[in-house]
Formats: sequence, C-alpha cells, structure tokens
Amino acid sequence: MSETVRDSGSTGRAYDIVLFGATGFVGELTARYLAVHAPADCRWAVAGRDRAKLEKLRERLVAVDPACATLPLLHADASDPASLRELAASTRVLATTVGPYIRYGEGLVAACADAGTDYADLTGEPEFVDRMYLGYDARARRSGARIVHACGFDSVPHDLGVYFTVKQLPEGVPLRVDGFVRSRAMFSGGTFASAITALGRGPQMLRAAKERRLSEPGPVGRRVRAPLGGARRSRETGTWALPLATIDPRVVVRSAAALERYGPDFRYRHYASVKWLPVAVGGVAAVGAAFALAQFPAARAWLTNRYAAGSGPDEERRARSWFTVRFVGEGGGRRVFTEVSGGDPGYDETAKMLAESVLCLAFDELPPTSGQVTTAVAMGEALLERLRAAGLGFRVADVREATGVTDR
Repeated sequence: MSETVRDSGSTGRAYDIVLFGATGFVGELTARYLAVHAPADCRWAVAGRDRAKLEKLRERLVAVDPACATLPLLHADASDPASLRELAASTRVLATTVGPYIRYGEGLVAACADAGTDYADLTGEPEFVDRMYLGYDARARRSGARIVHACGFDSVPHDLGVYFTVKQLPEGVPLRVDGFVRSRAMFSGGTFASAITALGRGPQMLRAAKERRLSEPGPVGRRVRAPLGGARRSRETGTWALPLATIDPRVVVRSAAALERYGPDFRYRHYASVKWLPVAVGGVAAVGAAFALAQFPAARAWLTNRYAAGSGPDEERRARSWFTVRFVGEGGGRRVFTEVSGGDPGYDETAKMLAESVLCLAFDELPPTSGQVTTAVAMGEALLERLRAAGLGFRVADVREATGVTDR
C-alpha cells in the first residue's frame, strides 16, 4: 500500500470500498459515480499500479467533489499477489474493472476469497467465471466472502430483469421467460480486448464449462435451463430475435437454481432484438467473422490493437446511447411483459451498476450468503431498488391471460 492503513475499529478494515483499476475508462466513470453518490461516511479508496495516474485521477475527482482531495491512493498490481492480498485485507468490499479478467483477474478473486472480502467485477467472460467457481467458491464459502461477477451491463439488467419478471408471476408453477435486448452504443478498448480474448478461447471455455457442470450441485427436485434456441420472428416484440450465447443466460439460470421463487421448472431464452432482417443477417455475419479471426493469434493481436485500452466513447456520444431489455414471462395462466431500460449501457450505466452493487454489498441488509453468487442471489430486491432510484427503469408493461400460442 502507498498510504497508511488504519484499522476502522469494529470491522477491522480500513475501508468500506476499494476500486481497483480506477484509472481505466470505466474505472474512472465508476470513481466519479462514487464521488457523487457514496454516503458521506463511506470510507473508500482507489487502487492501481501507477501512482502518477492515480494522482491525476484524484485531481479530476476533486472537480466533482472537493472532499476527494484526501481520497486514499493504494498501490496494487495484478501481477503481484502480495499486493493483492494486502489490498483485499484492507477493505470490506473490493470492485475491479481490470480486464480481460481471464488474464488479470484470478489473483484478486483468490485474495478476496481468502480474506473474506466481498468482490464485484464487470466480467462478461464465461470461462473466467467458471474457472473462479472451480478454484475459489469453496474458499469463499469458508471465509464468508461473496464473489459477485458480472455487475455491469453483463449481466445486471438481464439477471435482475428476470428476477423482477418472475415476481410478477404465480409461485410454485413452471415458468418460461424470454429476454429481448436492444441497444445503441459504442464500446471501449478494454471491452473490445475482453471480447476478442474470449472469442479466441473457445476450447478452453467449453472445457471450463464442462468441469463446472460435473462439480456443481444442481437444484434438488427442480429443473432450470437456458436453451439457445434459433433465430425467429418474434410475434411478441415484432422484431427478429437472434439467440445470444453470452454470459447473461448462464447468470440467469444460476439465480434460478439458487432461488425457489423461480418455480419447479424454469426456462430462459436470451435474444438480440433486431427490427430489420438485413441488419440481423449483417450482425450474424460480423460476429462470425470476428470469431473466425479471433482463432489466429496474429489476427487477435491486430484486432485488439485497433482500439487502445483505456479509450472509449466521449460524453456526447454516450449521451445518445441507450438500451432496453424486454421480457415476456408466462406461468400459471398468467403472461407478463416487463422492461428494463437505461442510457449508455456499456459505460455510464455499467459504472452506475457496479458502483451501486458495491454500495449495496457494503451498506444494505442482505440475505445471508457466501461463495460465488449472482447479483439476484446476493442483493436481489435491495439492488433493484437502488438501481430504480438511480434512474434505471424496471416496469411492468402489460399483464394478460396466457394464450397458449407463446413462441416456444
């Protein structure tokens, strides 16, 4: 650490929240959000490996809140396990924006699992999440740490959106939910690098998923699943629905497996929602091309270097960005249409989701849980209400009797 760590007394930790990777693009947006919205008595700090960058960040934060003039700056490096252990031991909750997580994330998960420190990140990398479950879930359960991955656009709107939808449906009956995602947004260099890294690790991702399936106990006496499905014209949204093989449906079914409120037989399908068929065809072709190129190291390096890490869309462009996720849920003779919506999904809203997640972990009364858990399981209603108060939309658009002609 680059600053003296003082014991906080009752908690034995110097800080309530530490943000690691605060000088990156999303990291700085998260720090700005905390500067404005953290409670006055919140003891928080920013951490990274470059002291000069942290000092410049602090200068920019002072313009947001003069109290940030004394914001602690902590040194830690993803390649230095000792510094990560010291960082984890200093705080109650640790958030990280440093990716690709498969490359830089394991040390911090390990440190938090051993220290009993709650952990939150922005990963959308299924292989990383599965590997961290296999390596550290049991350790976190023993220490009492909550390891909560995917606390940004991956996968808060989808996980909490399904949680919100399920609450509108009858209890104790089979439930079916479909999610349809639309957005207008750009990505940062860090997000692009994570995506290309994940696309280039198909065999490793499948191997990690298989190992997890063999070791993770399933729900007793209940069934949960997330079939990929196929592309189709959705009568319910009036758009083309393209199956999305992202981390989001995996997160949803893990919430469903842990929470009996999702019923005895739960199915979720996840789609991109596209108005025009040519756009849908073009999107499929672009993903296919990116996947093919990502299989070759030289092509991966070329693609990654196209966008500098730490870069991202400017404030004006982000102000024009938006997202909606529409859900259609059915069960027990009832059919509900719900929607989660917000502004710029990848950056402004992701920073908000991560910041509110760590504030929720640090200060709200939550269900007792530990180990690797989802946002719905760890925080559920408390985080949903925080996000509503912060401006994200969670609404019931319509309620009908089930017709029996739902797209299956």
